[in-house]
Amino acid sequence: MSVRAAVVGLGWAGRELWLPRLTGHADFDVVAAVDPAPAARAAGDAAPDVPVHPTVDALTARAVDLAVVAVPNHLHTEVAARLLRRGISVFLEKPVCLSSAEADTLAAAERDGGATLLAGSAAPHRGDVAALVRLLPELGRIRHVDLSWVRARGIPQAGGWFTQRSKAGGGVLFDLGWHLLDTLASLLGPARFTQVVGATSNDFVGTGAWSAAWRQDGPAAGAAGDVEDTARGFLVRDDGVSVCLGAGWASHEARDVTRIQVAGSAATAELTCTFGFSPNRHPHPRLTLTREGTTTSLPVPDEPIGTEYRRQLDGLAAALADPGRRGRAVGEARTTVRVIEEFYASARRAHERTAVPAHH
Repeated sequence: MSVRAAVVGLGWAGRELWLPRLTGHADFDVVAAVDPAPAARAAGDAAPDVPVHPTVDALTARAVDLAVVAVPNHLHTEVAARLLRRGISVFLEKPVCLSSAEADTLAAAERDGGATLLAGSAAPHRGDVAALVRLLPELGRIRHVDLSWVRARGIPQAGGWFTQRSKAGGGVLFDLGWHLLDTLASLLGPARFTQVVGATSNDFVGTGAWSAAWRQDGPAAGAAGDVEDTARGFLVRDDGVSVCLGAGWASHEARDVTRIQVAGSAATAELTCTFGFSPNRHPHPRLTLTREGTTTSLPVPDEPIGTEYRRQLDGLAAALADPGRRGRAVGEARTTVRVIEEFYASARRAHERTAVPAHH
């Protein structure tokens, strides 16, 4: 029996990612969509027979099994909690929440409504990441992980909600950084962080010249942006593994590149690829194993762009039917948002120190 799904939010992610993949997937029957903007409601061309409603109040647990929520970040918790309280399970795009307090709200809504919150996380479903995971037993004791996702030009919707802290929670750390932290958890398992040192900068976010033209959303009217476009941090997990984390919406690089290096006591593995949909990408994923001065290239799947999003849907119906999944997404999101909060606090302290004038 198909899962009756509704898509909530018909912006880029809802319209381009989820609506076409859900309508083309055998496990799902798209029965509704929701967006308050009339222009967005008119854009539901991927599923012209699906009724589009202005609010989630039109959705009921009798008619909808799962709501795929792809609204702007600041609405994630409000919309998801409202649906969960109505007994409708939710598949929520990252970031799941923007604060520890929002995680508490989601946990209470999930408990009160008896529904299940599932979290979207594309990168761990990539074939090249799975190949890296299979290589980990050869590395011995894992000591360090270096993760980075740096775009050449890729600020999303410059001047729009993505670059406004009040609506996005933050900048590239909440966007690309959340993907990297999810990937880290999929590699090594979930863990808390005992040390977090971070630095942020915003050299590119103020100009539309560095926007993500491939998103086809162009610069938006409004504020130039008050979030970071680059974040660099050093973290230590409670299992002793150290982590370097780097995320950039824009840089002076030629291509948008994602790199993951895992260093162990016996060998080091490195994956070079490009997460996401940018056409300005590393041409083919490359996976290497280095041991005692010798580097070997290993076979790695070269999949069509976006395969990881369809693959998330492959296991979604089973996850929805598993009562053990209830509470898990909120718990994982709580760990992720806590490290992001600590990262920003560290970066803020660094900015305050450098802003203080010297005393003579």
